[in-house]
Amino acid sequence: MKAALLRIHDLSVAVGTRRLIGPIEMEMQEGERVLLVGRSGSGKTTLLRALAGLVAPSAGTIELFGQVASSPGRIDLAPEKRGTALLFQGAALWPHMSCGKTLRFVLARRGVQGAAARTEVARLLGDVELSGFEERMPATLSGGERQRLALARAMAAAPKLLLLDEPLGPLDEELRRGLLERLDTLQREYGWTTLHVTHNPREAERFADRTVRMSEGRIDPAILSHE
Repeated sequence: MKAALLRIHDLSVAVGTRRLIGPIEMEMQEGERVLLVGRSGSGKTTLLRALAGLVAPSAGTIELFGQVASSPGRIDLAPEKRGTALLFQGAALWPHMSCGKTLRFVLARRGVQGAAARTEVARLLGDVELSGFEERMPATLSGGERQRLALARAMAAAPKLLLLDEPLGPLDEELRRGLLERLDTLQREYGWTTLHVTHNPREAERFADRTVRMSEGRIDPAILSHE
């Protein structure tokens, strides 16, 4: 049994008196791949934002690697120190930065610079099949290329927990299938733990260990396991 990378205990997030999610109990093991599904408005994105440290809980705790990352009203562990990366549906790229500069910016925050950064940029772009795109600007990229660059940017942060918020939603079926297969290959290579919000679980379930369903801000106790 692998160690628990993530533990969520009695977690709630509220705005004023309105509860957005919770209470939630959930655990993920290191290297596990979980699909998170549910209707629009069920709280999936709010949960990912809480895990990434972008919103503080109103109750309960989030533990990462045995350390309290969030507690009521507090972000105990800053987003950049959590070992997480959040990949949104829209690539949300920085329009003024080339592909290479985008990745070098993230790498610099980890202290990777100079020749080491150049080598790492080339490797990351190769991993997402964008070799030679260092000088390309986001506006010149196709939808699939933008999402692959966004994935490379997430990878540059060296995450242990990768949070995917319907990142393939805007793409056509062929592009989604190709990126899912690429994600699967990279997940196995790098050993990420992944929590993947998707509107199309049938398309993605063969790449997951289990599926968790959210309904009205809570985790449905029914969990579907995959072989």
